[in-house]
Amino acid sequence: MSLHGQIALVTGASRGIGAATAIELAARGAHVVLTARTQGGLEATDDAIRAAGGSSTLLPLDLMDGEAVDCIGPSLLERFGRLDILVSNAGTLGKLTPAPHILPKDWDAVVGVNLAANWHLIRSCGPLLGIAPAGRAVFLTARQAQAPLSFWGAYGATKAGMEYLVRCWADETKTTALRVNLFEPGIIRGKLRTQIMPGEDPQTVPGPETVAPQIADLCMPQTRVHGQLIEAVRG
Repeated sequence: MSLHGQIALVTGASRGIGAATAIELAARGAHVVLTARTQGGLEATDDAIRAAGGSSTLLPLDLMDGEAVDCIGPSLLERFGRLDILVSNAGTLGKLTPAPHILPKDWDAVVGVNLAANWHLIRSCGPLLGIAPAGRAVFLTARQAQAPLSFWGAYGATKAGMEYLVRCWADETKTTALRVNLFEPGIIRGKLRTQIMPGEDPQTVPGPETVAPQIADLCMPQTRVHGQLIEAVRG
């Protein structure tokens, strides 16, 4: 089964896993709405999609702007009349620091992107996904949410909070056609990895294209997995 005729929204689609997933969804037939802060990055993803024969729409916005995120669902309804797929990929690392040293501005930024934005997305897009014939939502998470590590307090706490919120939504929708899941990609080449390991040779780290098909598989109409945390399969 393809995704022909379906509308997909991918956050953080200007680079990395978000861009790779958007390209994969478009290759499977979906029209992909690309959102991120960086216009240039979105245009690069759009170029790659169109070069492969797919189609997409650019929606530049800052996920820290809750009012703007709240408008996504109504805007998609007005323009496309539907939303079938949500891939919430955007996230921010913040600063790795001891818990007592987390600054308010850094805390607000990490909470805003990793947790609050996902609440806004569920609130804004949930109704459309709920009435879709085969609504699918995938939220990217990280192992730090399950295994606390020194200096990762802000990042891990917000990912853990996001996981709990998503699992609650999944439980609330378990008797519907909607399928909601979490996906943990593991170590992937990209901006976040460079922040953590600046001296690492990026070519020794798997690229985002290695996990994009697995995320797209969770978006397919035949997917029956629901309310689960799926870890990327290597090799």
